[in-house]
Amino acid sequence: MRFWRSAWGFWHGRSRPLSWSLAALLVTTVALQLYIQYKLNYWSRDFFNAIEKKDESLLWLQISAFAPLAATSLTLTLVSLWGRMTTQREWRRWLSNHLYDYWVHDGRHTQLRFMSGEHQTPEYRIAEDARVATELPVDLVLGLLSSVLTAIVFIGVLHSIGDNLELAVFGMNVLVPSYLVVAVIIYSLSLTAVTMFIGRQLVRVIEDFKGAEADLRAAGSCLRAAGEELSIDPRPGEHRRALRETLDRVIERWRALCWQLMRMTVVSHTNMLIGPSIALLLCAPKYIAGTMTLGAMVQAAAAFAVVQGAFSWVADSYGRLAEWASSAKRVGSLLQSLDRIETEDAGCERNAACIEQPAIRTPVPAFSPDFANARLLGNTAPASSTGP
Repeated sequence: MRFWRSAWGFWHGRSRPLSWSLAALLVTTVALQLYIQYKLNYWSRDFFNAIEKKDESLLWLQISAFAPLAATSLTLTLVSLWGRMTTQREWRRWLSNHLYDYWVHDGRHTQLRFMSGEHQTPEYRIAEDARVATELPVDLVLGLLSSVLTAIVFIGVLHSIGDNLELAVFGMNVLVPSYLVVAVIIYSLSLTAVTMFIGRQLVRVIEDFKGAEADLRAAGSCLRAAGEELSIDPRPGEHRRALRETLDRVIERWRALCWQLMRMTVVSHTNMLIGPSIALLLCAPKYIAGTMTLGAMVQAAAAFAVVQGAFSWVADSYGRLAEWASSAKRVGSLLQSLDRIETEDAGCERNAACIEQPAIRTPVPAFSPDFANARLLGNTAPASSTGP
């Protein structure tokens, strides 16, 4: 929530005309792409019906009809790509400038080290986590919108193709209405439930991995700064040991992320192998009985795959949702720590005692070798330091 309080400023501040114009462009392209996809679905039915009838003139007519549909689809894809990346780029520029301004305002960048909370490596959080936290929401929202509209449109296609199916169960005839629609909903919900159960720890694993990577970068930067300030490094062995321990922690958390992604891949790859075949198996009895044409069976298989992909948006996007959540949380934690500095400063201004003991507002040197060495060893401040 703290992340969104700041990030939402891009959509209602001075950048509002640009942001909402880009959003309108992206929504329009989603709707037009769905229309072209709908037309291509019916084109595939007519194309395979022409093959089944061995009608050469009808076949060439369908081939010529494919060209404008393909050209329009390509144009819309390029426009969507431009609009999506432009929105991501401008949103990141706005949020990064906001975070940098908030970080350095009133000397907060010098006071942050004395605050409690999750705010380590603020420069990495602004440079990397802010990028992920503004890039992925655009992709995810567009994907969700496209999935909802696609499911609505192509469920109608499945309903028109596969109306009812009669099954013999324990000697009784059971009539399943709109059986293709029922099948795709059951399959998609099952896939989503399994994915969410297996990936329930993914957000925490990604956040731990990002934190370890940031610590490694900070340790390396601290060692470089110590080497530039001191002619002779008094404790090279301790520095190297601290770097080795940080690197080991990165590798350990990377291994945990690997195992988590492997479990997720089992589900996604299994779906990729069997998903396209389910509709063909469901339609095969009707095709063999002569109540369904080859074109209708291919159309049903394509529509089934499209609807299944739309219903499986959560399952397919779960990894990216977890990555966004971890990055947004890291940015929000930094903002909360900066908020506490502002709150304490306001309290000091109301308290006369703070004027005599300006603990936090006293300027702190940007770098001292002892402080850098102490940070590298995991301490908050060196023993010889007099403190803020």
